Amino acid sequence: MSTPDREVELKLELEPDAAESVKFSGAVAGFSSGRTSTKQLRSIYFDTADLRLHKAKIAARVRRSGRRWIQTVKLGKPLSGGLSSPIEIEIDVSGPQFQLDLVADEGIRRQITECTGGAELAPCFETVMQRTQRDLTREDGTIIEAALDTGEIIAGDKRLPLCELELELKSGGIAPLYEAALALMGSNAFRFSPESKAERGYRLFLGQDEAPCSAGTVNLAGTMSVEDAYQHILRSCIDQISAARMVCLTSANNEGPHQLRIGFRRLRTAFKLFRPVLDPRRTGALDQQASRYATAAGALRDLDVLSDEITAPLASHAPDGISIPLLLEQLEKDRQAARQALKAELASTAFNSFLLDIASYCETAGWRKEEDARQADRLAGAVTSFASEAIGKRWRKVQSYGQRLDTLSRTERHDMRKALKKFRYGLEFFASLFPGEARKAFLKQLKTLQDVFGYLNDVAMAERLTALSPGAGKAAGKAARAASLAAASGFVLGWHEAQARTAWPEARSGWKEASKAKPCWTRKKR
Repeated sequence: MSTPDREVELKLELEPDAAESVKFSGAVAGFSSGRTSTKQLRSIYFDTADLRLHKAKIAARVRRSGRRWIQTVKLGKPLSGGLSSPIEIEIDVSGPQFQLDLVADEGIRRQITECTGGAELAPCFETVMQRTQRDLTREDGTIIEAALDTGEIIAGDKRLPLCELELELKSGGIAPLYEAALALMGSNAFRFSPESKAERGYRLFLGQDEAPCSAGTVNLAGTMSVEDAYQHILRSCIDQISAARMVCLTSANNEGPHQLRIGFRRLRTAFKLFRPVLDPRRTGALDQQASRYATAAGALRDLDVLSDEITAPLASHAPDGISIPLLLEQLEKDRQAARQALKAELASTAFNSFLLDIASYCETAGWRKEEDARQADRLAGAVTSFASEAIGKRWRKVQSYGQRLDTLSRTERHDMRKALKKFRYGLEFFASLFPGEARKAFLKQLKTLQDVFGYLNDVAMAERLTALSPGAGKAAGKAARAASLAAASGFVLGWHEAQARTAWPEARSGWKEASKAKPCWTRKKR
C-alpha cells in the first residue's frame, strides 16, 4: 500500500556537455555527503489516445530501476522557478504496464477513471536516463537527495537529449536546496527547468517547439493576497531571466539579450510596485545586482538595435560614397565584444549565485521583516486593492510627463519612455485582475505610444555611431577608414533625425488618445 506524498524538488537544466564538470564527487561545501551510486532508469509514460491525462495535468508512468518496476502517478502545478511540489503516489508492479487498479489512493484512482472515461491507457513516450545520486546532509538535520540525470526523451523516432540536476528535499527547509545547488553547480550555467520530463515528453510527442524565453502570462486570482501575487510575479520574472540567460550563452540569437533585459526590467518593476510591503534590506541588494546585469544585457541589445534596426535597413538608400557595409562591419566587431562580455558575466559563479539567491528569496518569502505586524497585515491584504493603488501611482508618474509633453527635454522624454515601460509591465502583471475590452484597448494604445517613444530613443542612441573607432592600422588607412565611418554614421543619423521629426507628432497624438482612455484598473465604488 502507498499513500499520496508531496515532493519538493528543485530542477536545474544544464547543457549535456557540462554534466561531467558538475561537482558530483568529493566534498560539497556546507554538507556531508553519502555514497554516490549510478543506475539506469527507463520510464514509460501512459495516456489515452487523445491525451486526456495530459490535459488534466496528470502524469502516469511505470519506471524500471534495476530489477524493480515502479508505478507512479503525479499530480500538481507546473514547474515554476525550477521548483515543483507535486502530489506523488507510487507502488511496485510486476512489469511495464500501467495498472489502474493498483493505484492505492481511492480519490486519485477515481480522478483518473473520471478523466479517462474508461479509455485504455497506452505507452505514449519514454525517458532513458543514467542517474548519479547521493544524499547531502546538514548539521541542522536537512537531508537532500541530489540526482544528476543524463539521457534522452524518446517519442517514436524523435529524440530529445536532456541533462538535469534534481535536488529533492527529504527533510528540512527549502533554503538549503539553493545552497546545495550552488555548491554542486559552481560556474556551470543552468536554467531553472521550465517543464517536467513528462511535459517535455508530451511536447516532443506532439511535435511542439521548445517553450520560448519570453515572459509568460501572469495569472492572478482576485482572491489572492498581496504576498501570493508578488510571489507569482517573481516566478514569472525568474523563469524569463533563467531561460534568456541560456539563449545568450548557447546562441547568437538577438532574442536572448532582448528577453534578458526585459526580464530584468520586469523584475525591477516588481520590486518598485511592491516596495511599500517589502523589507528593503534584502530586496535592495538583489535590485542592485539586477541593475548591473541589466546594464550588461542592454549594452549588447543596444548594439543589436543599432546594427539591425537603425543601420542595416538604410543599405539600399545610401548614396554613392557612403559605405553602410563598413559601418555594419564595425558595429559587428563592437557587438561581438559586447556579446563576449555578457557571456562572461552570465557564465560565472556570481551569476549562478544571483539566480539561486533570487529564487530562494522568492520561495522563502525573503521580503518579510521579522515580527512586523503591520507588514504582515499588508501582505495578507487583497491584491485587487493593492494593484489598483500601485498601477494608479505609476500612471500618475506617466501623466506628470505627459501633461508637459511639448516642453520635455530629450532627457525627460527618455524618462517618460521608462515610466511608460514600468507602467505597462505593472499593468501586464495585474492584467488578469482587470479583465475586459477596456484593458485590451488601453494596452493597445499604450503600445503604439511606446513604439514611437522607443524609436525616438533609438534615434538618440544612434548618436553613438559618431564615436565608433576605426581600430588599429597604418595611419593613412586608419584615417581613410575613420572618414568613411564618419560619413556613413552622419548619413544614418541624419536620415533618422529627419524621420524623428515626423514621428514626434505621432507621440503627441498617441498621448492625447491614451490620456483620454478610461483607467481600467480603477475599482468601482460600492
